[in-house]
Amino acid sequence: MSEIDKVRNRIKNKSKNTRKPIFKINKNKYIKPFIYKFLITAVLVLGVLVVTKSSDKYKAIIKQDVFEKNFSFAMVNDLYTKYFGSILPFKDVKIFKEEVKTTFNEKLTYSEANKYLDGVKLTVEENYLVPIQESGIVVFQGEKEGYGNIVIIQQTNGIDLWYGNLDNINVKLYDYVEKGKLLGEVKGKELYLVYQKDGEYLDYKEYIEKT
Repeated sequence: MSEIDKVRNRIKNKSKNTRKPIFKINKNKYIKPFIYKFLITAVLVLGVLVVTKSSDKYKAIIKQDVFEKNFSFAMVNDLYTKYFGSILPFKDVKIFKEEVKTTFNEKLTYSEANKYLDGVKLTVEENYLVPIQESGIVVFQGEKEGYGNIVIIQQTNGIDLWYGNLDNINVKLYDYVEKGKLLGEVKGKELYLVYQKDGEYLDYKEYIEKT
């Protein structure tokens, strides 16, 4: 059995894996950093509230950037993690890293690309396993007319990427996902991609040529 077949079987049998690791954790070592990170987050939020209350100028700026534009939560999450680490207290524990480790880390491959609706239709192998193009947050998962079952990822570069015509999806709504990891499986041989930023559809050629 090939490595790709092993990954595909692991997706389909995901719900059957109930084995839990047995390990001990030094609680004090991980609870204190979690409390510090929580306090930092609280201070940042309170700081923003104080600024908006004290200045109409900054209130207007925040309103425009957060409520009237497509605010990039993925970018904020990426910056926070870069400087303060993950908000999850046990994410960096060695045994957790071993548990989530996967051999799947691929780049997007296809044989043909053609304009399709607001994006592009890629011809791929039958039941192709789709890699995530850029890290980000899953902001939508469901059906869209013309695209079938889709996942939309708000990427850390500010672009929303739609992945359409999917099956056996490997992510959930609001998951933070990493570049190169497994998104799901294509239904048949056609993968639809749409690149969008601030409500505008972007030219797909600029982005898939980089893969």
